[in-house]
Amino acid sequence: MSLFLLPVPISETALHTLPAHTLDVARRLDFFIVERAKTARRFLKAIGIERPIQEINVVEINENDPKPAIEAFLEAVRAGRDVGLMSEAGCPGVADPGAVFVALAHRENVRVSPLTGPSSILLGLMASGMNGQQFAFNGYLSPKRVELARDLHRLEQQSARLRQTQIFIETPYRSQLVLEVALESLQENTRFCVALDLSGPDEWVCSRPIRLWKQGKRAELGKVPAVFLLEAGGG
Repeated sequence: MSLFLLPVPISETALHTLPAHTLDVARRLDFFIVERAKTARRFLKAIGIERPIQEINVVEINENDPKPAIEAFLEAVRAGRDVGLMSEAGCPGVADPGAVFVALAHRENVRVSPLTGPSSILLGLMASGMNGQQFAFNGYLSPKRVELARDLHRLEQQSARLRQTQIFIETPYRSQLVLEVALESLQENTRFCVALDLSGPDEWVCSRPIRLWKQGKRAELGKVPAVFLLEAGGG
């Protein structure tokens, strides 16, 4: 038995970002551990899974109480079944709660097979023009303005000290706040990148020093998924 780590499109319209082998594996599985059941079922329908969706076991991870999903996963692999692990978007186990199931698979001597697909973190780094040899992913920063400014200042210092690109994400409805606080808090020569709707129809990537962000027309990010990157002293 195997645990297949199944990337899903970052944008729902971007099935073209998944290779044929990943789609073939997803179509033949009948047991999935997922971040959100509704999204997972919609994805399975979109890729043309052959068996009726009612016959597919889709177990949602409850972050507040993951025990039922863990028990279902262990029951499945101990019965010799293959399992697919899916994130809400992008790669499972990266910035999502799926890593615990990968750790359990290793403990249970289940083969772990990561499949190819899109990662907004890597796509953002690729498109930023920043240091791709040394970088760190920081997940979510504080949602509050004052604390967010402190977080950004800390990442800026860390970037300067380690010569490291700092990457983070935020929920779509706070993207504009992140940009505003970055322009208020970061040094003029710190490079800042916003990567919006990667692989989607509204994809937009802008990477430039803070001083040039301030000179240009104010960007309106809207409520679109985004990845943010900064590199101290890059401008």
